[in-house]
Amino acid sequence: MLYDVTLRIAYDYDNAADASRQIMRLMPLELAAEQRLIAGAQTVEPKPQEWTNRTDFFGNRHVELSFTQAHRKIIFTMQSRVERFGAELRKSRTARMSELPAEIAAYRALDNCAPHHFLGRSPRVPLERPTTDYARKLTAKDPSIFDAITIIGTALHGDMHYDPEATTVETPMLEAFERRHGVCQDYSHVMIAALRGIGIPAGYVSGFLRTIPPPGQPRLEGADAMHAWVRAWAGHETGWVEFDPTNAVLAGADHIVVARGRDYSDVAPVKGIMRTYGKHSSKQSVDVIPVARPNGVE
Repeated sequence: MLYDVTLRIAYDYDNAADASRQIMRLMPLELAAEQRLIAGAQTVEPKPQEWTNRTDFFGNRHVELSFTQAHRKIIFTMQSRVERFGAELRKSRTARMSELPAEIAAYRALDNCAPHHFLGRSPRVPLERPTTDYARKLTAKDPSIFDAITIIGTALHGDMHYDPEATTVETPMLEAFERRHGVCQDYSHVMIAALRGIGIPAGYVSGFLRTIPPPGQPRLEGADAMHAWVRAWAGHETGWVEFDPTNAVLAGADHIVVARGRDYSDVAPVKGIMRTYGKHSSKQSVDVIPVARPNGVE
């Protein structure tokens, strides 16, 4: 699938910030055999006084920005053309849950894809008894690791209610789980906690999701938003798989990857600090437009 993706995030502050530093993670990744970034550009208004391109431990590209002049608004814009390939699961035997500890122990490296980095608690994902017990009940019959991942993700989709008014970006994972309400960030953090609680390495993926309007209805420009889903390790032979608990589907050609990490704190699209006071507001709009190839195929 070929897509044109446009993102705009605008922050307005009640009072001018006389200085700020920001980290921007907005550009889709280049991923071998998964995703190809054909072209991309990012702009920031007002123009920052420093702009440094970096790559973090997990392979995510980001930009470090510094503003030394007073500003009451910052607008981040990203435009890109991306080719996304459908994920293909390896045709192999998938280890069972009872074999998982030995599978993890046999992984002797500490590269950025090592399952060891995704087992314990992380800043946004504590290991709590309610989410662990939830996962244990669902996987009591020793399913394959892959089946356990899909069972838990599908169950959360059915048990939680999507409600953009119920939580904020700062809502604790356990609170969202206990209320059974939230958005894609909450679904993903809850699923990660449940998986890690029973020993399955799991991480967070931020990106874009192509949305399809109801039959006969036009697509609304700017109606899309950034999305989140889960990446979990299913053993040596199967490797990493990605599951979207908000929609109860394996991530595929409609899921465009921007960043991968342990939880939202590793992949936040924009995060930073500033010298100011008062409140701020933000607006986000995303367009994910399929591009027809010369032969008419998307």
